[in-house]
Amino acid sequence: MADVTLSAKDSPKDAAFEIQRLIRIMAQLRDPRSGCPWDIEQDFASIAPYTIEEAHEVADAIDRKAWDELPGELGDLLLQVVFHAQMAAEDGMFDFADCAAAISDKLIFRHPHVFGDESRDKSAEQQVKDWEAIKAVERAGKAERGTLDGVALGLPALTRAVKLQNRAARVGFDWPNATEVLDKITEETAELVEARDSLGADALEEEFGDLMFVMANLARHLKIDPEQALRRANTKFTRRFGAIESALAAQGRRPEDSDLAEMDRLWDQAKLAEKARA
Repeated sequence: MADVTLSAKDSPKDAAFEIQRLIRIMAQLRDPRSGCPWDIEQDFASIAPYTIEEAHEVADAIDRKAWDELPGELGDLLLQVVFHAQMAAEDGMFDFADCAAAISDKLIFRHPHVFGDESRDKSAEQQVKDWEAIKAVERAGKAERGTLDGVALGLPALTRAVKLQNRAARVGFDWPNATEVLDKITEETAELVEARDSLGADALEEEFGDLMFVMANLARHLKIDPEQALRRANTKFTRRFGAIESALAAQGRRPEDSDLAEMDRLWDQAKLAEKARA
């Protein structure tokens, strides 16, 4: 058995070795007699939020082009797979090997033009259509009959909206172009204003959700990933607000010592400075 106490620099740079080492470390952490109390107490539900968080941190590192951080973030995400697999193995459901086998089999099945006898001589658009046809066969095998069946509830809401809309679009339920989506946004905005002025909190939330859903549809038509677009907007806001704080700090002040008019002016200065550097 490999020594799990070996550090990464001491162990051979071999993927199979490191995977086995990680699996053994996780098993030791979950050992009821000698493991870590926190790890032992966890279950699928308690670990699921960490799995989502780690996936987002991978995306964040990629968005920031923090390539030196990416191996660690991917390792954190891999830990989540190993953690879930260990808990399943303890309950006799499946183990890490089953997870790896499942994705390997799926990749081979979904790429007959690479692993089978289908021709690779086709456009990317045709490959997407073929991919969706194969996934439809898989869904049928899972008794997923409805067009929207199988779209995970746990996805971020914007991502799930896009996936639901993509599914509906495959059967013809979609606006033909972005112009009609923009018209719908105008309509939904008016309904949101009406709800704000005359309806209750539940109706206001519903109308806001409708507007967000149509915005996700606009992103589809413009071929924009709405999650990525919002992440970039968050990053820009953080950067520019940081510039406001820095400008005020240079005067020995904080944002709460300022007012909206001054902070708006500092925001505009930060915006102009960014454009000058671009």
